[in-house]
Amino acid sequence: MSETPTEDAICSAKGCRRAAEFDLAWNNPKLHTPERRKHWLACAEHRESLDRFLSARGFLREVGPIA
Repeated sequence: MSETPTEDAICSAKGCRRAAEFDLAWNNPKLHTPERRKHWLACAEHRESLDRFLSARGFLREVGPIA
Protein backbone atom coordinates (compact mmCIF):
# COMPACT_ATOMS: atom_id res chain seq x y z
CA MET A 1 0.00 0.00 0.00
CA SER A 2 1.69 3.16 -1.11
CA GLU A 3 1.37 6.61 0.38
CA THR A 4 1.10 5.23 3.91
CA PRO A 5 2.91 7.34 6.47
CA THR A 6 5.41 5.14 8.32
CA GLU A 7 7.57 7.61 10.21
CA ASP A 8 6.26 8.00 13.77
CA ALA A 9 3.11 6.10 12.79
CA ILE A 10 0.73 5.80 15.73
CA CYS A 11 -2.53 3.92 16.10
CA SER A 12 -5.67 5.74 14.92
CA ALA A 13 -7.82 4.37 17.76
CA LYS A 14 -9.11 7.09 20.05
CA GLY A 15 -6.66 7.76 22.88
CA CYS A 16 -4.11 5.17 21.73
CA ARG A 17 -0.51 6.30 21.39
CA ARG A 18 1.04 2.91 20.52
CA ALA A 19 3.12 2.34 17.43
CA ALA A 20 1.00 1.28 14.47
CA GLU A 21 1.65 -2.11 12.89
CA PHE A 22 -1.21 -2.28 10.36
CA ASP A 23 -2.58 -0.06 7.60
CA LEU A 24 -6.34 -0.23 7.07
CA ALA A 25 -7.10 1.29 3.67
CA TRP A 26 -10.69 2.42 3.25
CA ASN A 27 -13.04 4.71 1.42
CA ASN A 28 -16.65 5.79 1.67
CA PRO A 29 -18.18 5.02 -1.74
CA LYS A 30 -20.80 7.73 -1.22
CA LEU A 31 -18.07 10.37 -0.91
CA HIS A 32 -14.91 9.04 -2.59
CA THR A 33 -14.05 7.79 -6.06
CA PRO A 34 -13.39 4.02 -6.18
CA GLU A 35 -9.61 4.43 -6.45
CA ARG A 36 -9.31 6.87 -3.52
CA ARG A 37 -7.96 5.39 -0.31
CA LYS A 38 -7.89 6.87 3.14
CA HIS A 39 -5.79 5.21 5.82
CA TRP A 40 -6.26 4.34 9.44
CA LEU A 41 -3.28 2.91 11.24
CA ALA A 42 -3.67 0.30 13.96
CA CYS A 43 -1.62 -1.29 16.71
CA ALA A 44 -2.07 -5.04 17.27
CA GLU A 45 -4.58 -4.42 20.07
CA HIS A 46 -6.90 -2.17 18.02
CA ARG A 47 -6.59 -3.75 14.56
CA GLU A 48 -9.68 -5.93 15.00
CA SER A 49 -11.94 -3.20 16.42
CA LEU A 50 -11.00 -0.69 13.70
CA ASP A 51 -11.45 -3.42 11.06
CA ARG A 52 -14.94 -4.24 12.43
CA PHE A 53 -15.93 -0.56 12.48
CA LEU A 54 -14.95 0.00 8.83
CA SER A 55 -16.28 -3.38 7.63
CA ALA A 56 -19.69 -2.84 9.24
CA ARG A 57 -20.08 0.28 7.10
CA GLY A 58 -18.74 -1.32 3.91
CA PHE A 59 -15.73 1.02 3.89
CA LEU A 60 -12.77 -1.36 4.41
CA ARG A 61 -10.85 -2.10 1.22
CA GLU A 62 -7.65 -3.79 2.39
CA VAL A 63 -5.47 -4.41 5.43
CA GLY A 64 -1.73 -4.86 5.39
CA PRO A 65 1.32 -4.50 7.57
CA ILE A 66 3.16 -1.23 7.74
CA ALA A 67 6.51 -1.74 6.04
